[in-house]
Amino acid sequence: MPNKDKGFEHYFTAFPKSRSRFGMIQTYLCGRSFEFMTASGLFSKSRVDLGSRLLVESMVLPEKGIVLDMGCGYGTVGIAAAVFNPRLQVFMVDVNIRAVRLARRNAEINNAENVIVKRGNLYEPVKDLAFDCVLSNPPVTAGMETVKAIISGASLHMARNGTFQMVVRSKIGGKRMRMILEEAFGNVGVLARGSGYRVLLGRKV
Repeated sequence: MPNKDKGFEHYFTAFPKSRSRFGMIQTYLCGRSFEFMTASGLFSKSRVDLGSRLLVESMVLPEKGIVLDMGCGYGTVGIAAAVFNPRLQVFMVDVNIRAVRLARRNAEINNAENVIVKRGNLYEPVKDLAFDCVLSNPPVTAGMETVKAIISGASLHMARNGTFQMVVRSKIGGKRMRMILEEAFGNVGVLARGSGYRVLLGRKV
């Protein structure tokens, strides 16, 4: 999930030091129009990245229940899930305070009223909840230990038969992350492939 945007190294930082430079993305996801306010210091601030797009366009959402977007950034994945199925309660978590503020604003912009955005490290802000689905475009630049914590922690915060759906770049740690996911869930499948990415799925049984 590398990003060529200047300042990308700060996006998994709690309090980015880069000066805020705001922008607006207008895009279509699964045929629906979305607008996202972005800012410097966040991942993929110039456009919806190909990995997030593949995850959004292939994710399998439950008919009802609660969903988590782990490492939500400015909110693409979680907001799309909330819009696609208004019966869901979608939680979004990020450590980056700038990302959290914009995710809340973007939920308003896209009329996603079934969204709750929380700031904190990994699963700590939602530790008392059991999710029916966890979605993630993990921050690979933060290091494999962080990615591993996202994968292994998911099964501890999921309801029975819940799914963990994660997009990975095929040539950057893809095989290793698939192994970690299989170790955590005892199973792994591929939901989609495209543009050098894969969307992996693990199910809690």
